[in-house]
Amino acid sequence: MASTLPRILLTGFDPFGGETVNPSWEAARALHGRRLAGHRVVARQLPTEFARSLVVLKAALREVHPAIVLGVGQAGGRSRLSIERVAINVADARIADNAGAQPIDVPVLADGPAAYFSTLPIKAMLVALHAAGLPAEISNTAGTYVCNHAAYAMAHFTARQRGVRSGFIHIPLLPDQAVRHAHAPSMALEDVTRGLAIALRVAASTDADIRAAAGTIS
Repeated sequence: MASTLPRILLTGFDPFGGETVNPSWEAARALHGRRLAGHRVVARQLPTEFARSLVVLKAALREVHPAIVLGVGQAGGRSRLSIERVAINVADARIADNAGAQPIDVPVLADGPAAYFSTLPIKAMLVALHAAGLPAEISNTAGTYVCNHAAYAMAHFTARQRGVRSGFIHIPLLPDQAVRHAHAPSMALEDVTRGLAIALRVAASTDADIRAAAGTIS
């Protein structure tokens, strides 16, 4: 039965920065209830707020008891599905969050380490996305806004839970968002959703990552 399957917690955010839609949540909720590689996807929306996002995340983790946690966030300006390698313990907000908070140079969690690396098979995910004809990359910065905040917290909250793995993917704007931003790249929601499903299948079926070059020289 579906209820006995191990679960994937897939999170997206509500709109922010003047947008009326956030593709991260649209894609996440499109996958809610989907069975992928013997796992069931449970989607939850996080608020684009530094403080409350962690409260909602903690509640979702307690409710879902996931084997895998994947956060998804909108990144205007990015043209590819960006699989994040690392989340850092700092919040430095260029703009205020949806609650009006704008932390500058403060830790996500005061008692946490400087950074967490993704525990998902990010290189295997990348190879699978490329094989499916989807533009994707390994990113070495999740920024310092609410996405990084949540990605770091996901890693911290699951670090001592045996067998639980976590990671984060940034996605481009939707085409109807990009038309309002000059020269902004975009990706169709159908492609984003397909890409996330592929990434999750790989994450759920791959224990050890592959060795493949995906670094940068700058």
